[in-house]
Amino acid sequence: MTAHELKEAGSKGLASVLLESGALTPEWLPAYEAVPRHLFVPETIWPGQAGMNRQDDRVTMTEHPELWWKAVYRDAPITTQWDGGAYTGPKKGRTPTSSNSMPKMVFTMLRVLDARRGHKVAEVGAGTGWNAGLMAWQLGGENVVSIELDPGTAADARNRLAAAGLAPLVVTGDGAEGYADRAPYDRWIATCSVGSVPAAWREQTVTGGVIVTPWGPTYGGEAVARLTVAEDGTASGPFVASSAFMRMSHQRKQLPPTSAFTDGEAIPGEDVHSDTTLSPDDVGDWVHMFAIGVQVPDLFCRVENLDGEAYRLRLMDTGVTAWATAEYRPGHTSFPVVQHGPRRLWDELETAFRWWVARDRPGFDRFGLTVDDDGECVWLDRPGNWVPVRGL
Repeated sequence: MTAHELKEAGSKGLASVLLESGALTPEWLPAYEAVPRHLFVPETIWPGQAGMNRQDDRVTMTEHPELWWKAVYRDAPITTQWDGGAYTGPKKGRTPTSSNSMPKMVFTMLRVLDARRGHKVAEVGAGTGWNAGLMAWQLGGENVVSIELDPGTAADARNRLAAAGLAPLVVTGDGAEGYADRAPYDRWIATCSVGSVPAAWREQTVTGGVIVTPWGPTYGGEAVARLTVAEDGTASGPFVASSAFMRMSHQRKQLPPTSAFTDGEAIPGEDVHSDTTLSPDDVGDWVHMFAIGVQVPDLFCRVENLDGEAYRLRLMDTGVTAWATAEYRPGHTSFPVVQHGPRRLWDELETAFRWWVARDRPGFDRFGLTVDDDGECVWLDRPGNWVPVRGL
């Protein structure tokens, strides 16, 4: 097939998938058609997999044109930069630092944003420029500001937007600080995740304005929050969809190495051995991690593979005060646990998990977030019904 045939077939096929899912609405279909994704995908990419934080090896348009076009018009994210551009090799780098987001997520967030003509919108994370381009076509370029930390990424996005005949303002800067020169804004949308909503976003938003951002705790799990800014400057609203975005640069997790817990006498005390009937394999779904992480904010985990399908789940805290392990083996109904330090991290995880089970295993859509000058509080079903915080 020619490039034109691949583009036409791919674009129509992806539109059908997005329309059927409800992510792409008839209101945004003209923007989808007028601002094609392929104009905002560089020649060298690392295709992703739908619903997963995993990337395939490098694909280039000149060497693998059919694979490139299939990746562009598949409902999956595309990594476009590793390690701030330091890695360009054929495999994968250490940390993905820029991408073209999964189309279903792009249009879900645009639908939830509910931006209208006349609204001023600030975007955090220009990436390849596609999201800004869609909004510029729909709302007018004069109403869209996109803030990108990396100068090279910002320049590339400007060039792609100009080539497509679109002119939102793309500024190089720290998205956490917003862009006061065009404030206040009616809408904010972040194409990166945060664990703490920057104060500037609330401060630079009109009363009744909306902030749409992926949010997640240190432990894992993440969802898109739709927050409405009140007259007193607080912002509150529900989570509307599961998500898995790259973390905002200044909020990327800098977690202690496992060796900080296990080497020498870093954490005094004796190992405490026990057994649990809660399988480590039953607490690893995305919503499980979210519910656990919200309740135990300083908890994080790593997995150590053992023989066959067995593995060891290692729990640690960011203050390097305690650790725990739970060992999973297929077919077993009891699992050995070791806990060390003044806290019992496995017990904290199990208590958090059982709190979630006791409330009928709520999905992301039953949780919500309230943000004020003191930080974030997660609630269940309604504001004020706060999710308990443990361990700290």
